[in-house]
Amino acid sequence: MRHFDHIDAAYRKHLFYRHPRPFDRHDDPAVLAVALGATLYCPATRPELAGDIEKAARRGVMSMVVCLEDAIGDDEVPEAEANLVAQLRDLHARRAGDPDGPGGRTGRGERDGVRSVGGVPLLFVRVRDPRQIGDIAARLGPAAGLVSGFVLPKFTAPSGGAFLDALEDAAARTGLPLLAMPVLESPEAVHSESRTEVLHDVARLLAKHRDRVLAVRIGATDMSAAYGLRRPPDLTIYDIRPVAAAITDIVNVLGRADGSGFVVTGPVWEYFSAGERMFKPQLRQSPFEALRAAPLRQRLITSDLDGLIREVHLDKANGLTGKTVIHPTHVAAVHALSVVTHEEYCDAADILGYAGGGAMASSYANKMNEAKPHRAWAERLMLRARVFGVAARDVTFVELLEAADSR
Repeated sequence: MRHFDHIDAAYRKHLFYRHPRPFDRHDDPAVLAVALGATLYCPATRPELAGDIEKAARRGVMSMVVCLEDAIGDDEVPEAEANLVAQLRDLHARRAGDPDGPGGRTGRGERDGVRSVGGVPLLFVRVRDPRQIGDIAARLGPAAGLVSGFVLPKFTAPSGGAFLDALEDAAARTGLPLLAMPVLESPEAVHSESRTEVLHDVARLLAKHRDRVLAVRIGATDMSAAYGLRRPPDLTIYDIRPVAAAITDIVNVLGRADGSGFVVTGPVWEYFSAGERMFKPQLRQSPFEALRAAPLRQRLITSDLDGLIREVHLDKANGLTGKTVIHPTHVAAVHALSVVTHEEYCDAADILGYAGGGAMASSYANKMNEAKPHRAWAERLMLRARVFGVAARDVTFVELLEAADSR
């Protein structure tokens, strides 16, 4: 798997100063957590789920969550479980017979005793009960090799232990490197009087299972629901102050750069079609006009994706990596914004080159780089550069987005 592989190879040479590097589900979780990018959620009831997964991969989606929780009705759970199992078993059978799949001419065959499955994103199943983890893994049989892990909803320390124990047991039974993505979204995790204690309890629990925890996800929709709120499409989640305060505390406790933290992913963007707008579009015209990409700007505005782009910028500025999305059209924007700019890369390389400390003017001569305080930022940026690449010097976000948007 490699980001932007769906773009023509010759054009990729123009776009990138350093190309994204390949990865697969067996890589270091620190790499995979960043490589998730835009994680596309879909309900497990989708009648063409296997085909949807393959289509998503062709559009550049690198991670997906098949949901057995809030995306389906309470009365649909047995049907959704059966459909999930049947669709993934069918997908596994199709991939096993593909010459580019496992065991084929160009497939990876076996690694660490587990058959690698090519041509599909990193797949996760969002469960609603710990017992579903072992049950789904057992019912999938060999197709469980498609699953990279499980998303654990409404995660708190009292409820989370059972989920993590069930995951450990399923991993032992299947021999698969199953990973966990707990979701912080319960009222206790957002209410001010309980939030600090809840987050520190979660941090202590996750530390005991660090090797299994891929990333911590934020359930901003449920957090908003705790106050009877829903953000409009022309505001970001950071404009919803009660939820923004909770995100701040989540990063403070669980996203630290001192070795105790985890990758924390950006909350869901839930709009894909514009309604009536109250505010002006949030995308400047000049970057698009310079590349004669005015139709792209208009399409982004019409789909309310200018709000998504602004929110991703704020996610990154606040220490979040990647994003939950609910529509394939969101993926290109998140991934284009994840590419490291040439200027950022030069800054990070300079900072990491000064091991003894000190300050120096940037290569672009527009800022001061300090080796010690900026080091953690530089290390994180280099990890993002590994999986998303470094843009060529004069390549802008607009050009990356236009190339990645396969519509």
